[in-house]
Amino acid sequence: MTQRYRWISFIIYVYAILVIISSDNLNFAQFIGDGCMSLSAKELAQDPEFFTEILNYTREIVSTYDENQSVCSVFASQQRWLMALAGFALYCGGIDGEPPGIHANRFANYIVEHEIASHNTALSFIQEMLALGFLRYLPVTSDRRARPLQPTEEAARQLAKWLSIHLSVLDRLDGGKRNALFAKRPEFIGVLQPAISVGIIDSDDLRHPGETFDLFTWANSGGVIMDYLISRVGMINPTTQKAIVGRIAFTDLCNRFLISRTNAKRLMNKAIKMQSIGWTGSSGRSQLWLSDDFIQQYRNYQAEKFAIIDAAWQSTLGLRRTRMPRAKLAFTSAVPSR
Repeated sequence: MTQRYRWISFIIYVYAILVIISSDNLNFAQFIGDGCMSLSAKELAQDPEFFTEILNYTREIVSTYDENQSVCSVFASQQRWLMALAGFALYCGGIDGEPPGIHANRFANYIVEHEIASHNTALSFIQEMLALGFLRYLPVTSDRRARPLQPTEEAARQLAKWLSIHLSVLDRLDGGKRNALFAKRPEFIGVLQPAISVGIIDSDDLRHPGETFDLFTWANSGGVIMDYLISRVGMINPTTQKAIVGRIAFTDLCNRFLISRTNAKRLMNKAIKMQSIGWTGSSGRSQLWLSDDFIQQYRNYQAEKFAIIDAAWQSTLGLRRTRMPRAKLAFTSAVPSR
């Protein structure tokens, strides 16, 4: 990556921060929760309203997968999702200690260092994101070995949608107005996203919340299948400690979530042996149940993730509880107009 490109990216990042600290027309106190302290994972996991919100969240996320199978492929496994978060965070925030920006080898080195995937897998992911239209090369370069990359508008739109869904859940839990502020100032994503990504990537509780969760989330398309199964949860029977989620057709799973029938059956059979899921009758022809332990692993995982997102919000924006002083220059965009 050229020194000129590094400084261009760094200047854009600084402008994004100036947008926040120079705002004189927004009272930030109205956009956060009830206080300065962020919601903890323990508090969320124990809150019955949180589980209700998680069920609503999964249904909205699954709807997003149905609308765009390219997005579904990015969230297909935890490995792919972590790589996507890391790529955005390198570009927006330089989370590896360098100025903001990304090229293939820089990305791969970060992925390997944080034990997300191999170097070759990371490079293959870059090529796939280019093919899907979520990444593009920038023309500014003098070194073809380090061609700078940039997320496309579509990638940024999908990330903003993902964050908006999460902020809405937090708002419904504590009466905050985070998503209203984010809708007014979408450029905040350039400051929020790196903090969120680092928190998620560095969280062992999030990356390994339980044996059944790990089985699904590290399998190809397993992550989105897990979201779909949880989205169908209604009541948990206190006697059997199981939740009946209805009939699940393998054909439907395969068509919706881009997984072969062989792999789908293998994944489900492994979960059955772990007694995390099962059929009320014959396999594939009766209703499916999920164990309370499986559901609790998913709940704990979501609690940790939402706590990280809220902590990033509070540390970046939430502690500004009074009107900001007027700056000499007030910027309306993260990128200065020409």
